[in-house]
Amino acid sequence: MSDNFQDIESGESHPMDFLLSQELDLPTAGEIREGQVVQHSENFILIDLGAKSEGIIIGDELAAIDEETREQLTVGTEVRVFVVETEDSNGNIVLSYTKAAQERDWDQANKLLKSQDVYKTKIVGFNRGGVLAKLGHIRGFIPNSQLSREHQIKNKDNADKHFQSLVGKSVTTKVIEVDRKRNRLIMSERAASQEIREAKREKLLADLNVGDVCTGKVVNLASFGAFVDIGGIEGLVHLSELSWKRTNNPSEVLKVGDEVQVSILKIEEDQKRLALSIKRLQPDPWSLLNEHYRVGQLVEVTITKITKFGAFARLDDEYELVGLIHISELSENHVENPHEVLKPSQKVMVRIIRIDTEQRQLGLSLKQVSSDKFIEADMEMLSTSSG
Repeated sequence: MSDNFQDIESGESHPMDFLLSQELDLPTAGEIREGQVVQHSENFILIDLGAKSEGIIIGDELAAIDEETREQLTVGTEVRVFVVETEDSNGNIVLSYTKAAQERDWDQANKLLKSQDVYKTKIVGFNRGGVLAKLGHIRGFIPNSQLSREHQIKNKDNADKHFQSLVGKSVTTKVIEVDRKRNRLIMSERAASQEIREAKREKLLADLNVGDVCTGKVVNLASFGAFVDIGGIEGLVHLSELSWKRTNNPSEVLKVGDEVQVSILKIEEDQKRLALSIKRLQPDPWSLLNEHYRVGQLVEVTITKITKFGAFARLDDEYELVGLIHISELSENHVENPHEVLKPSQKVMVRIIRIDTEQRQLGLSLKQVSSDKFIEADMEMLSTSSG
């Protein structure tokens, strides 16, 4: 045995024992390692992987790194890399930054799928069925059916042109499917939009109070009323709350797109519904009745409805309030059926015999039109109008 080596049995240390005491952590192909940039040039980036080993990012792997990221990989920067080869023909450990980033992004995609948090990104391309958006360094697909209503195809014949117009737009999405093995990532703008709208609705509902006045836009009309959007939440203006005038259909007073002022009548937080009114922001014509009419006055009316106890008649003015001509006020003679005297849509002259603004009642008379009881009032009115 050479004198350069000590006898093991002597208990003295061997000159190569330091190799045994030092833990070797050599990289293996397919793993992700933490390293530090030790040299950066236009043609390569050298990464210190520890354990006296260095790897290199070159060629296509270097070209795959975008300019912004490459500028950030300065000397001393900590970085995660994917080991492509442990030794190439030149003896280098070949590394990939983008593959490591992709693995990290697949992990993030799985976390987003589990948490259902929203993710903001940009549309970077499209294909026949939808658009492409990046999640870090991986591409996700947003089918047309998962785009928001604003971004969905309106005309399939112009799909390519429409999708092209979306490229570069920022969108908020949710991850709805992840399949790493198939390199499949599906995202949804629609699901994220619904959540954002819901959060906005919740906040708006919490800030609203009965009696608040808001500006809104008419978004839909139905036979029973109008739906008005007041900044992210829709409320219903019932047919009876559209106007003080009698309204048969909302389209008589509104159209989709109209901007209106509404008052909040009721908030149903559990159902997330609002009852709104337009007419409550307008003067109540019953409160103004005494300013325009008085008992004994002659007015022209239109018969709107005939019942067994009389006839309803509408004042021919801007408010179109309805009063009642009781059967006893139809004629000096006994009337068995009001149809004998009047018919719907007929215009007649009547006399106001009762005004009750609190009860919102207006009493009219046909038989007292020529009554001597009001002759002085009639003469005064005639004199005023002629003067």
